[in-house]
Amino acid sequence: MKKQLHEAIQYPDEAFPYIMYTHTNHGSIPVGRGVNDLHWHEELQITLVTKGKLTIQINGIDYDLESGQAVFINKSVLHVVTHLTHDGEYVSFNFPEKLLAFYSDSAMEKNYVLPFTNSFLLSLEMKGDTEWQKQILQTLWEMKKEFEVKKTWGWQYEISIKTVQLWLLLISNISLSSEESSKYNRLQQERLQLMLSFIHQNYTDNITLKEIADVAHLSVSECTRSFKKSIHMTPYYYLVKYRIKKSCELLESTEYTITEIAQRVGFNRVNHFIQAFKKQRDITPKEFRKIRNNK
Repeated sequence: MKKQLHEAIQYPDEAFPYIMYTHTNHGSIPVGRGVNDLHWHEELQITLVTKGKLTIQINGIDYDLESGQAVFINKSVLHVVTHLTHDGEYVSFNFPEKLLAFYSDSAMEKNYVLPFTNSFLLSLEMKGDTEWQKQILQTLWEMKKEFEVKKTWGWQYEISIKTVQLWLLLISNISLSSEESSKYNRLQQERLQLMLSFIHQNYTDNITLKEIADVAHLSVSECTRSFKKSIHMTPYYYLVKYRIKKSCELLESTEYTITEIAQRVGFNRVNHFIQAFKKQRDITPKEFRKIRNNK
C-alpha cells in the first residue's frame, strides 16, 4: 500500500473531532504519523514535547525543542519529526479550525480564525520565554492529563474551552505580515506537496526530474530550488531515499529476492539498488534483511 503525504485523521469520536497522539521512537498511540514520516493534514496541530528533545522540520525549517516546549503547525503544512532522543516522547493535539469558530460564518471565524489559518503563518514555536507562552504550555500539560484520565461528564467542553483560550492567547501575541509573503509561502507549500505526492505515487516507475517539475508547472531548476529550500535535498535524492525506505518495508515483510525488490521500487539495475542502499543505510539489503529477521 502506498502511503500518501496527506493524512486523513481518524477521530475516536466523529461527533467530537479532536485527537491527541502520543509519539515515541517505537510508534504512536493511537496509530498515527510519527517520527521520520513526512505528512500534512487539514487540521491544526499543537505539538508538546513531554520527554527528551526533538527536531521537527516544518516547511523546510528545523525547530529544536526540549521537554516542556511546544510548536503550533498551521493546517496543510508539511512537517516531519526528523530526530527524537532515544527515550523521547511528544504529544500532538489535532483539531479542525471549525472548533475555534463555534459555528459557520460566525464573527469568530471571520475575525479570529480564518485570517490566521489562511495566512502566511505556517508555524510558531513556544519555548516559554514569555508569560503568554508559559500560559499556553501550562494549558497543554493540563489538556494532556485530561486526555489520559477516564473521561468524565463534560470533558469535551473542558478541552474545547482550553483550546479556544489557548488560541486567543496565541493570536493576541502574533502579528501577521504582508499578504504578498502570505501568498508566496502558501503557493510554495502547495507546489511542493504536489511534487512530493507525485513521487510517492510513481516511485516504482522510471520518473524524470522534468516530470516531477511539470506536476507543479515549474522549470527543472525552479523545482530543484524548491526542494533544496524546503526539505534540504534535491528531488532526485528524495526519490532515491523514498525508494530505499519502501525497499526496507519489502525486505522486512516479504520473501522477494533482492533483484525483485530493486525492480519493485523503481531501480532498473540491482547493482545500482545495492549501492544506493549501502550509501544510505551503511549495510547491504541482504544484511538489513538478516538483522531484521533475527530480531
